[in-house]
Order: sequence, then C-alpha cells, then structure tokens
Amino acid sequence: MIKKFLSERVLPRFLILMMDLFMLLFSCLFIYLVRYTLEGLTLDVRRDGFLLSLVLVFFNLITFISFRTFRGILRFSSFTDLLRILYSLVLGYSLSYVGVLIIREFHPGFNLTNVTFIAIFLFNTLLMIISRILIKEVYESIIGSTVKPVNVFIYGTKQAGVSVAKALKGNKEFNYRVQGFISDENYMVGKELLGVTIHANDEHIFTTLESKDVKTVIVSPQKMEEIKSSSLLANFVDHNISLLTTVPINEWKGTVMSKKQLKDIQIEDLLPRAPIHINMREIASNIEGRRLLVTGAAGSIGSEIVRQVASFNPYSITLVDQAETPLHEMRLELQEKWRELHAEIVVADVSNRSRMEKVFSTTRPQYVFHAAAYKHVPMMEDNVSESIQTNILGTKIVADLSVKYNVQKFVMISTDKAVNPSNVMGCSKRICEIYVQSMAKYLEKKGGKTTQFITTRFGNVLGSNGSVIPLFKEQIKHGGPVTVTHPEIIRYFMTIPEACQLVLEAGAMGKSGELYIFDMGKPVKILDLAKRMINLSGSNNIKIEFTGLRHGEKLYEELLNKAEQTKPTHHEKIMIADVREYEYEEVSKSIEALIQISYNYDDMSTVKAMKEIVPEFQSINSPFEAVDIPQVKVSEEAVSADTEG
Repeated sequence: MIKKFLSERVLPRFLILMMDLFMLLFSCLFIYLVRYTLEGLTLDVRRDGFLLSLVLVFFNLITFISFRTFRGILRFSSFTDLLRILYSLVLGYSLSYVGVLIIREFHPGFNLTNVTFIAIFLFNTLLMIISRILIKEVYESIIGSTVKPVNVFIYGTKQAGVSVAKALKGNKEFNYRVQGFISDENYMVGKELLGVTIHANDEHIFTTLESKDVKTVIVSPQKMEEIKSSSLLANFVDHNISLLTTVPINEWKGTVMSKKQLKDIQIEDLLPRAPIHINMREIASNIEGRRLLVTGAAGSIGSEIVRQVASFNPYSITLVDQAETPLHEMRLELQEKWRELHAEIVVADVSNRSRMEKVFSTTRPQYVFHAAAYKHVPMMEDNVSESIQTNILGTKIVADLSVKYNVQKFVMISTDKAVNPSNVMGCSKRICEIYVQSMAKYLEKKGGKTTQFITTRFGNVLGSNGSVIPLFKEQIKHGGPVTVTHPEIIRYFMTIPEACQLVLEAGAMGKSGELYIFDMGKPVKILDLAKRMINLSGSNNIKIEFTGLRHGEKLYEELLNKAEQTKPTHHEKIMIADVREYEYEEVSKSIEALIQISYNYDDMSTVKAMKEIVPEFQSINSPFEAVDIPQVKVSEEAVSADTEG
C-alpha cells in the first residue's frame, strides 16, 4: 500500500517551494541560535534577524523560480538537480548580501557579521541538498527493496565509459549497480574511478567478475569502435557474460541516456574480421552521373548495392526484381532517403527475354550490377531446372543485352560455392562465370569499344536473407533448439556493406574478363557461432541439435586466397583469380543445350549436362552423385587452373 502510494503520488511544486523556503528560514534561525544563544537574542538582534530573513526570502524566491528548483520530482533528484539548487543559492545569497550592504549604509548597527551570513548560506545549502538525497535514498530503500540491482562492469575508462557509468547511476530507468571498470591501458589498472576499481582485461578478469556477481559488461561506444574487430569481446560471451553497449554519446538527449539506447551487442560484432577500407572517392567518380541497373535489387546484396550507389549521385537507378513486396519496400526507402534520385522500379524476371529487352531499351543503362540469382543450396538441389533458368539463362540474357545496348560495365555477383562446386547452385554460378568470361575474351579479340565484364566472388554475408544468423536468432527467440548441420562445419563471413563495397571497388578497378575474389578473413566454426549467439541471448538452457549435412553441402568451403592461384591488386582484400579460359562459341552452344534440357524437368539429365560443362562438379550427399564424371578423366591442369584453393 505504501509502495503504491509513493509510486503514484508526487508533491505539488508549490509545496516543494514552500519546503525550500522553510529550510531557508530554519537555517537563518538555527545559525542565529548558535551564534547568540537564547540569552543573546535581544529585541534588536531579533529585529535584525527578521529583516535578514525577509531579504533572504525575497531574493532566493526569485532565484528559486528562475532556476526552477522546485519543478523536479524529489525522489528522482539527479546531480543536475543538485547543481541547479547550488547555482540558485549562490546567486540568491549574493543578491541578499548586496541588500545587507545597503541596509548597513542606512543602519550601521545592523546585527550581522560576514561569518554568520556565510554560515547561514552553507547550512542552507547543506540542508537543501541533503534533503533531496535523503528523500531519494528513503524512496529507493522502500520501493526498490524487492528489486535486486544488476551488478555490471563498464568496459572503457575514457570519457564515453565514464559518461555511461554516470548515466546509469543517475537515471531512474536503469537498475544497474556499477561494480568496476575494465581497461586495456596498463597505467589505468588498479586506480579508482567514480568510487570503484579499474581492472585489467586479462586472465583474472573472469574470477573478479564471478566474485562480484557480475554477469553483464557494458561496453562504452568509444571502446566498441576500437575492439569490435578483435576477439576481446567474444571471450566474454564464451564465459557466459552478457554484453551491452549504447549509441554514441553525441546521439544522447543532452547528457541523458535512455533505456532504448542501451542495446545488446550483435553477433556480427564478435566475429574475427579486420575492418575493410575502400577508396570511395574513386568509386564515386565511376558512378556519378551515370545510368545504373541493378538486378536482384530487392535482395540482400542487390538492395545494399542500391543504397551505396544512391549516395554517389547517379543519373538514375533501375531496380529489377521479381519479389514484389521487398521491391516495394525498397521504393519506400528510396523515397524517404534519396528523394531527388531518379529511380525506376521494375517488377520483372531476368529470365524473361522480351521483358528485359524492354527494360534495357527504355532505360539504356551504362552500368549493370547483376545480383539476381537463386542462392539456397538445398532448395536448388530440389529445383534444378529453376536454378538453370534463373541463374544461367537470366545471366545470359542480361549479359547479351548489356552488349547489345552498349553497357560500359557489367558486374556479376558470384559465390565461393562456384569453386569446385558440390551442388547445383554452385555449379550454376560457375557456368555463369564461364559464360561472361568467355564472352569478354571473345569481344576483346574482335576489338573495338565494348562492354567490360567483371565477376566478383565471395562467401557468406552476415545477416543476408535466409543465412544462418537470422535463422539462429529466430530459433533462439522461440526457445530452441538451434540446428547445426555438423559440429565441424566452417564458413567465411563478411558483412553485407563490406561485401558490396568490395563489389563496387572491383567494378571500378576491373577491365574485362577478370574474376575477382575477396579475402574473407578467418573462417568461423558454425557451432561456435551458435554457442555465442545463445550466450548473447542470456538463455543458457537452449539446446543445439545436429541435423546432418544437407544435399550438396560441403563441410569446408574452398579457400580463396592461395597466392599461387591468384594475382594481387592495389587493394589487399581483392585478388584476381587465375582460372581456366573457355571458347565462347563452344560455351554458348553448351549452355543453350543445357537450357533446353532444363525445360524437360528431368533433374538427372539436367545435372548430367551441367557436369559435362563443369567436370569438376562432384555432388556431395546427393542422388546426383550417380552422374558424376570420374575425376581420373578430368585434366588435372584444367581443374587446378579453375580453382582458387
């Protein structure tokens, strides 16, 4: 009953103002009693004390109103509220002292020494500040007695970390108790900050956290930028320590951090990836003022390419995709963020030749980014003909039209699954690579100004549609289990913006017929990824289940950066693959035959035709192993020249 009353009721501002004035009068009376005692309170002294009280009340009432010292809720008083009281009293007493000096001019016998006046000021200040603190402590002891505060450490001892700690202490939204700081600077370790000790981020930190019952570490935004590409944060997650951070301090409302701005650290921040730096100025010079066309523009990669090139002031962008709803969402995003941009939104299937012909003839693109493709391995194992008709036929149509309509550059998005493919999807993308590269070489031999064909190949992108991280998040949200195909499976990861920046960089530097591969960093064990995501969620009772490798799925993706099979470029993260060259006439004839076979919807015959084009395509955990071409018949030189590791 008492808790409910205290939680729902607040003192009216008028009563708080009266209480402050009462404390002022009490301070004056108390100091006079201490100074003169009852015997010394003569009529003259009492008269002068009454006059002083009137002066103090008059001027301090003005400053109380000016500084609005009575507007806050007492039980939620902050350091800012206390400072406001101090400023108000300093100004009020200063004005009052000027009034006392004037009174002394007309009444030299006025009974007030400077020491007495200063004592009244100090006692009044102490009384008003302590009253706020006392009310707050009493309220918290009554209301918060059943809610145990969460012990936390702050990672970072610079201004951002200190600001976070202060915000937690003075904000009613939070129920955190700062028990210490963590620092990577040796000179800070062992010192005290805001009344708590600074600890080193070493092997003893987890013992310290356990002894202080700390299961949450809040990383300052400044520190987050410094260390998110290292393994320092992942170590906390592996020890079941929850990690939080906040938006940069300049995004706070004034100096106050809200609960919404305190957020979980994402798994993407914990993967061992070095930051990628791109020459955006050179990319911008290639994009500015040009007409662009992006296929698969509503997908994870295509939509990010649109976002990035939209900032480079192109003349126009044509967005092509057959997914209506995501494409509509991209239209709304463009209208909100780039209102001046001329954007054409086209719902179309890239395998529809007449439709794509109309798009090219109308928009006349100068740059084409071809990201449209079916990409999910198990789905394409079960839908072989769709993989041929969308991935291969779609690429052939867009590439042919790029030549017909004098496109300057055609940049195709491929995948590391095209390396020694083990599934239909990977092989379909390898055939796309073969086609555009053979066409580029064919056009180069013919001479004259023509389309430059650039192929980019990289691995998994973090958070893309249907990728493992959104899947794990959804499974954790529903209480598990989290499904992993195999305990030893590993993959390379890159963020969507990083991948798209490298695509744009490769497109800018590319000449024609080159296949660019990206350095994806260190591979990540999917089991470790699942464990860390479970730990980050704070749900330690979620189980992990192993479901077995899916059709066509490799345990280890091929490495992409063996020096003897790649050539360096001016960007350390981008290399040119040394791959086998094909004759365009032969390739074109084989692909046309493959496309025609696909319309029979006989999966085994279709896959057999794919393996004849790409003999190194060896199916794994799939019924299509029955039509594998024995590797002894494949030229070792051709195979090694057509791989990247």
